[in-house]
Amino acid sequence: MRISRRDVLCGGLALSASSILSRNAWARTLAAFSGNDDSAAALAAVAPRERLLFDFGWKFIFGNGENPAKDLGFGNDQGDFSKTGEFRFAEVRYDDSKWRALNLPHDWAVELPFVWDEEQKSHGYKPLGRRYPETSVGWYRREFDVPASDEGRRIAVEFDGAFRSVLVFVNGCFIGRNDNGYAPFRFDLSDFLHYGKKNMITLRVDASFGDGWFYEGAGIYRHVWLTKTDPVHLGQWESYVRSELKGGTATLSLATVVENQNKEAASARVTWKILDAGGATVATAEAPEQSIAAEGSTSYAATATIRNPALWSTDEPNLYSAIVTVESGGKAVDAERVQFGVRTAVFTADKGFFLNGKNIKIQGTCNHQDHAGVGAAVPDRLQRFRAGVLKEMGCNAVRTSHNMPTPEWVDACERMGLMMMCETRQMSSSPEGLAQLAVMVKRYRNSPSIVLWSIGNEEWELQYTDADIGQKVAAEMVELCHQLDPTRVVSAAVNGDNKQGVSLALDIIGFNYNLKFPDDYHKAHPDKAIFGSETSSAIGTRGEYASDKLRNTVSSYDVTVSWGETAEEWWTFYGTREWEAGGFAWTGFDYRGEPTPYGWPSINSQFGIVDMCGFPKDNFFYYRAWWGLASGLGPSLHLFPHWNWRGREGDEIPVWVHSNADSVELFVNGKSLGSQPVPRLGHVEWKARYEPGAIEARATKDGKVILTERRETTGDAVAIRLTADRTEIDADGEDVAVLKVEALDEQGRPVPTAENSIAFKVSGAGALIGVGNGNPNCQESDKAPRRSLFNGLAQVIVQSAKTPGAITIEASKDGWDGPNLKPATLTITTKQVDLRPSVG
Repeated sequence: MRISRRDVLCGGLALSASSILSRNAWARTLAAFSGNDDSAAALAAVAPRERLLFDFGWKFIFGNGENPAKDLGFGNDQGDFSKTGEFRFAEVRYDDSKWRALNLPHDWAVELPFVWDEEQKSHGYKPLGRRYPETSVGWYRREFDVPASDEGRRIAVEFDGAFRSVLVFVNGCFIGRNDNGYAPFRFDLSDFLHYGKKNMITLRVDASFGDGWFYEGAGIYRHVWLTKTDPVHLGQWESYVRSELKGGTATLSLATVVENQNKEAASARVTWKILDAGGATVATAEAPEQSIAAEGSTSYAATATIRNPALWSTDEPNLYSAIVTVESGGKAVDAERVQFGVRTAVFTADKGFFLNGKNIKIQGTCNHQDHAGVGAAVPDRLQRFRAGVLKEMGCNAVRTSHNMPTPEWVDACERMGLMMMCETRQMSSSPEGLAQLAVMVKRYRNSPSIVLWSIGNEEWELQYTDADIGQKVAAEMVELCHQLDPTRVVSAAVNGDNKQGVSLALDIIGFNYNLKFPDDYHKAHPDKAIFGSETSSAIGTRGEYASDKLRNTVSSYDVTVSWGETAEEWWTFYGTREWEAGGFAWTGFDYRGEPTPYGWPSINSQFGIVDMCGFPKDNFFYYRAWWGLASGLGPSLHLFPHWNWRGREGDEIPVWVHSNADSVELFVNGKSLGSQPVPRLGHVEWKARYEPGAIEARATKDGKVILTERRETTGDAVAIRLTADRTEIDADGEDVAVLKVEALDEQGRPVPTAENSIAFKVSGAGALIGVGNGNPNCQESDKAPRRSLFNGLAQVIVQSAKTPGAITIEASKDGWDGPNLKPATLTITTKQVDLRPSVG
């Protein structure tokens, strides 16, 4: 049966609202980001709902996808759907004393060993799927209290995402199920709770099936929330703010939906208070009181203006907040904070892309959502770390390949000035496909980062074989996007000539690779805006300078796959055509699964401009030179390779430089090999015979040396060095510090070829949650307190406890073999902060 348009548009499928905060959480959030107590006080004056983080204090055990006896009896006489309330494993009294204690988010796939099974290649060689029943099903339990005073409120559990098929039980009762790995979902628990008593929620998560062809994780890998509202409350994701900029004034169109879950009619009015980043009120509006039928809903709308608004841009990501309040019976009964920005984003067919009237190129990267050490369960702070890595090379946009992103990634991009191509997982006009699309658009339509929606990626059947079906499916999806959000264009990532199928329904045209097609398409369709939806697929292994099939390594001298383009090729194409809006390189970060160009023992891709840890590869500095120049990052110079080539004395070594200077001169042990002009969007290179010592590059602009960089031949590693992205973090049980591990020679220089195995000991007010080294062929544990260096680097991620104090990280030589290394110790201070409201 087909889903109705009204169900999608009116919220019948809207499942939760990530922007809703409790009174105390509003105060904490605004104070943390603005440092303004007035804004916190303004929010604290409203007395609405509670939204409690539900991440702490869970228990976990593996089930079984094949044998009920190993799956808590689920499916036999201890657990079937014949009677409500008879699932014994979901009751408070069930014995879970042998279960493992953990906190969410949690990805159990990253904890599993690697298996040489070619059917698991694209998923990173992890034992998940129907042939691995012992490791493909997991159970979670959490006991929680509900006070007697909550009787009469509506109480729901909200999941930001879980992988993949989730069955939810409360107090022995089956509540519902969710069957996709990326869209959020929620269930109203009000009728199934014991008020004033203990309650139990139990989840069965089955990762036997995948949604994609890449590593996706397994388990409750995003946040969970418990929300408590008045029966008269704001609809989930129904509040939006649309801005229209004319001259020095922004006109805001404000709208929301209020639901009444009482058994009798109610009256309510809605007010809006618009706050700037400092918490000052810059506008207000209200919608008059209306009657809402019992078990019904009513729409409210108003307008407001902001004079001389601070615009959101990639350079200055200014944000505003709308406090939306529902009043009924003379008091505030519900409220939420909606974060938004004022900006214009226009794609044109002849001049490319304009942000706030300024013509800029989209300098984007495609990214999956996993990271070294933690898999898909990425802590909030790590999202900001990843965004920061991309910003450092001049990246100004990201594509959420190939699924609805987590809210914290969207928030990081909003705050750090990254535009976004937001993509849904399933290209389909089926009820499920439209429901997933609707949730994505409604949830994120207030984000200034998002400049276009994507309805899918490389759907070969719908593009070619069944092109007539593809056009109709895409048209339905585009129409839904326009109805829910008329302010943005809709596209898709298409690998081909864009002459049929899905492409015929799109607002703007995205090309994946195939540089032979865009010019002809532009000539034939001069009224269509064009961009690179997925480009390049350059590959490389960090710190390696020769492709070696025996070692599964790829040269760092800008290599690509058969279907792709090098970094220089694709950006020279897109960066020099006025009508091209820019594009998204595949990929920003390396990611698990799809090991390319090799198979086993490679367990992740090598497409990244940075590796799995975020350590830059040499191509990073190509983008830093040319994207950074456009982004105002200034002069750039990067010299490679390293100069440790023991045993190759006298051999010619290719030496490259990425720079945006006028010219670069290369010196080998003080002798000049000549100066070369730097071609626009290109690089310069020499052949230098290796002899120990140093190479040095000197970059010149307007006849003056502006930058120099050296690579010296180092000695053997004798010591370890630890450095952290931050030495003070929040003591909230969530914040993380990201540590870089290096080996130094006797002169204190990093050894770029070091592969020493390092052991770690973490003590005090935190814990180790993951390790990595960026080696695409490394099958060491992501969770063990040890890791080998790969070409001189490794990474450790530590997370704070809720008690302030200090986290001490000790690094030493692992094992008895090999040369001695002087150990290193680093201390991270954890400071006391107001904790996010959470379930006790």
